[in-house]
Amino acid sequence: MADTAYSRITSRRRFPTLGNQLFQLASGTATSVDLVSRSLQAIEASQPTLNAFRVVLTEQALADAAEADRKRAAGADLSRHPLLGVPIAVKDDVDVAGVPTRFGADGEVPPAEADAEVVRRLRAAGAVIVGKTNTCELGQWPFTSGPAFGHTRNPWSREHTPGGSSGGSAAAVAAGLVAAAIGSDGAGSVRIPAAWTHLVGIKPQRGRISTWPLTEAFNGITVHGVLARTVSDAALLLDAASGNAPGELHTPPPVRVSDYVSRAPGPLRIAMSTKFPFTVFRAGLHPEIRTALQNVADQLTQLGHTIVAADPDYHLRMSWNFLSRSTSGIPEWMDRLGRGVNWDSRTRSNARMGWLLSQNVLRKARAGEAASQQRIGWIFNLADVVLAPTTALPPPEVRAFDDLGGLATDRMMIKACPVTWPWNLLGWPSINVPAGFTSDGLPIGVQLMGPANSEPLLVSLAAALEAINGWAVHQPEDWWTPQPPPEPDLGSNVAAPASVEGQVA
Repeated sequence: MADTAYSRITSRRRFPTLGNQLFQLASGTATSVDLVSRSLQAIEASQPTLNAFRVVLTEQALADAAEADRKRAAGADLSRHPLLGVPIAVKDDVDVAGVPTRFGADGEVPPAEADAEVVRRLRAAGAVIVGKTNTCELGQWPFTSGPAFGHTRNPWSREHTPGGSSGGSAAAVAAGLVAAAIGSDGAGSVRIPAAWTHLVGIKPQRGRISTWPLTEAFNGITVHGVLARTVSDAALLLDAASGNAPGELHTPPPVRVSDYVSRAPGPLRIAMSTKFPFTVFRAGLHPEIRTALQNVADQLTQLGHTIVAADPDYHLRMSWNFLSRSTSGIPEWMDRLGRGVNWDSRTRSNARMGWLLSQNVLRKARAGEAASQQRIGWIFNLADVVLAPTTALPPPEVRAFDDLGGLATDRMMIKACPVTWPWNLLGWPSINVPAGFTSDGLPIGVQLMGPANSEPLLVSLAAALEAINGWAVHQPEDWWTPQPPPEPDLGSNVAAPASVEGQVA
């Protein structure tokens, strides 16, 4: 049995939630400087083992926290600044002014000239950005490691990956370093690490959170999303981050999802699906994940909903369309990061395929989206929501993807994570919710999948599940406490320290 942190759950310190932190600030029992200092201390203590952060913005975060305290003392309008003073992390595919956006790459990248729109909105809401979290190279894989920074580890078991590509954000939240974080999801990259670290992970409707300065990301399949320990926290961060900049291609109608956390969704028909969309390599559902999925279905029945066995009508063409759109975005990001990067051979191979597909196939792939939406959307004539596994397997070991070639990486990736990507192709929302643990203590997640603009319904349903599960009370060991160092990574995958503001990693 793996040596998991789940078997050593601590009662020494309850990890923070946004709600708890905002209460402390409002009641005067803590200042923003207090909260941000604790977060920075936790990051520093955990970094040698957890390795969640690529950049820590120490000086700027403390200055922003002091300013937040001054605004609160002066009677700031909290309806306009709902996150005033709370520490938040963002994934390192998001621009923060003056900081390189390396997106998992190994090499020199020019600093960003301005904040991305999502960062601007978070700052406007009062959030304090404490750092940028690790991600695999260009977010291509469901693990978070690489020669630039080593391995990011799962807070529930340092022998295992937290998933990817938003694994740094997931690890930071699951370990209690921050209460919530921004990730991105192009094929499950928020939902997969949420499933493997016992978190709520929301992939919202395409365009719900701005991708500016990109008019869209990876030909529209990638969106920014949120990770948190509770549904209410995730909804609060989603509301704060939502909105668009002029010139973006996708602008869904605005909605305040946090208003639906305490609303009962009413009796629903829920389609439980275990069918995987077509992929070149076969995948099978782990028996403990199948059991967890059935347990969630039983809980939904107890809540008054009707469960039906039904699968979305996935079709072969979808896989080809997704491959075209995802790989075609890789050369664009390589150009954006510049010439100073040492690229993984798998990235170079994917970029060559992406360039070829962008010349011949991409336009047809994008034109096929409406047909896919109509075909798969037919299931919402049978049900209001689809319940499905988030991953086919529990989290792999942290070195499982080391030194693999492109084909072997694809085979292992599909075997573990075959079912999240269709909702990226469609652009529709989906939420991972915790669904228990394997016999080895590794987290399991399931996803709630809805049609266009269905975040309010999904949030309401997820909150109802949380109310009967209380999943936020389960937490791994306290990563504030120094732990024995893990075995050294082999070859080039030696963990690199997070850079500090003003220094180069």
